[in-house]
Amino acid sequence: MKQTFVQAALVACCMAVVSCGQAPTQQRAAEYSVQTITTTDRTIPTNYSATIRGRQDIAIYPQVSGTISQVCITEGQRVTKGQTLFIIDQVPYKAALRTAEANVEAAKAAVATAQLTYDSKKELFSRNVVSQYDLSTAENSLLTAKAQLAQADAALVNAANNLSYTVVKAPSNGVVGTLPYRVGALVSASIPQPLTTVSDNSTMYVYFSMTAKQQLNLTRRYGSIAETLKNMPDVQLQLNDGTVYDQTGRVESISGVVDTSTGSVQLRAVFPNENGLLLSGSTGNIIMPNLYKDCIVVPQTATFEIQDKVYVYKLVDGKATSSMIEVEKISNGREYIVTAGLTPGEVIITEGVGLMREGTPVVPKGQAAAAAAQTTEDGQAAEMNQTAAQTEEAAAQTQNAKEE
Repeated sequence: MKQTFVQAALVACCMAVVSCGQAPTQQRAAEYSVQTITTTDRTIPTNYSATIRGRQDIAIYPQVSGTISQVCITEGQRVTKGQTLFIIDQVPYKAALRTAEANVEAAKAAVATAQLTYDSKKELFSRNVVSQYDLSTAENSLLTAKAQLAQADAALVNAANNLSYTVVKAPSNGVVGTLPYRVGALVSASIPQPLTTVSDNSTMYVYFSMTAKQQLNLTRRYGSIAETLKNMPDVQLQLNDGTVYDQTGRVESISGVVDTSTGSVQLRAVFPNENGLLLSGSTGNIIMPNLYKDCIVVPQTATFEIQDKVYVYKLVDGKATSSMIEVEKISNGREYIVTAGLTPGEVIITEGVGLMREGTPVVPKGQAAAAAAQTTEDGQAAEMNQTAAQTEEAAAQTQNAKEE
């Protein structure tokens, strides 16, 4: 009898194991971080490659030919407007000036002689001593002498100018660039390199470009180019060593012509440079802030792409549901500004989207733990209530026993 009972129990256990193996398994919900969509304000910076130039970068070329007799400056020296930079050999130009002065004196004497001749002919003509022809000839000679005097005066001015051009002066305040020519070098107005460059770097011009589409978006945002320049936020300058310049700048101009070869528009920002840290010819990056008001921001880790389309997983009825969204092209590398596809109040999944599938059961992270804690609290309360009831029942039984 006992052996039969044991065999029956073994058969029942085997059937239970087989039935458990054949039972369909239910997919277990995993925990993932989620985010409830809200609107916020966000500023996202955009970097543009830039070239730094002085307010004035003036190439200094000689206006006369000759050998350099004196270099009055050094590279990197700060100069003021009118300060002497170079002196070109003045000997031939001084000689030309003296020749021009002598020619002027000779022309003046010729005019005086012609004037005397004309006055004499005029007096004789009034007495019918000479003919009209002689008087006209004397008058023409006077006119010729005066014309020659005017030519001599012009040559004198030209000679004086050429002599003054031998002293090459700074056209503005600034800093001297390189000096490719030294004392003794033969120079002229057609030399391939300038004598030097004077850069006015009290304020610096920083040139950068953006696409025509980006410029169009700015114009639409502010209404016109003039309003764009008026309302654009201050920009920052990242130097080529990675540091950010300690003073902000303003965008001062936007080119009204699109470069057909690149499809870009050039902009110019102005930065103060009292300490001389910015050097003309160096490069950097313009950091332009882009302010978005009442926008929807999602982390890039919450998105995935399929054929250049951006998607997120929404949490709908406890399951992951993919949804396509549209985002701004401007990004800080961590977040997207969503322009379409999401509305405030919706919930999206922010982790594990790369391995997630459509319809995956999802429990928001922290919700299961909260539910378990609530269950534990409820169990503990029920147990305490049960213990109290048992205690009361035992006390009642003891009281009844005493009464009996």
